[in-house]
Amino acid sequence: MTHQVHAFEPPERFVAGTVGPPGERTFFLQARGGGRLVSVALEKVQVSLLAEKLEELLTEAQRRFGVELPEAAAVPVGDNDPLETPVDEEFRVGTLGLAFDADTATVVIEAIAVGEAETEIELGESEEEEDDPDDVEPDEDLDRLRVRLTPEATRAFIERARRVVNAGRPPCPLCGQPLDPAGHLCPRNNGYHR
Repeated sequence: MTHQVHAFEPPERFVAGTVGPPGERTFFLQARGGGRLVSVALEKVQVSLLAEKLEELLTEAQRRFGVELPEAAAVPVGDNDPLETPVDEEFRVGTLGLAFDADTATVVIEAIAVGEAETEIELGESEEEEDDPDDVEPDEDLDRLRVRLTPEATRAFIERARRVVNAGRPPCPLCGQPLDPAGHLCPRNNGYHR
């Protein structure tokens, strides 16, 4: 079976978003460009880790290569629009890869579909993207979404991803588990409804 590489270098729009009410949300990465729209599903923790690791990658790129980065506070509020419809899941993300291309001063994000033996989230970073034919990836036959972003677009993506993750159900002040509108059975309250 052949795999597809959905490449957006650069995309017109690349965002993290959700579909569904809090507590039942499905998280997506969505890229648009060249008349194409690709949406891939992933877990909330993957979106949160992606934002965190992108921040670390930008900091490292600035330290090692002297890349000019916009300050987090200087980034305008940006894209708050919902995901574009139709939101058709191309695949579920199993692995996320990150790289900084020093030649073009861009961040490369690659979301790879879940493989048969996929059990954990992998977030790796490298100095430059390498196209060595001797390097054979074990998941080379899996679908993937690849986007290339400027540091400014990466910073805007990070800010939106954090807002999306934090827009869910508020945490219980006692146990930290998410509160449903009707409350929940709190283990710190001896199982009484809170």
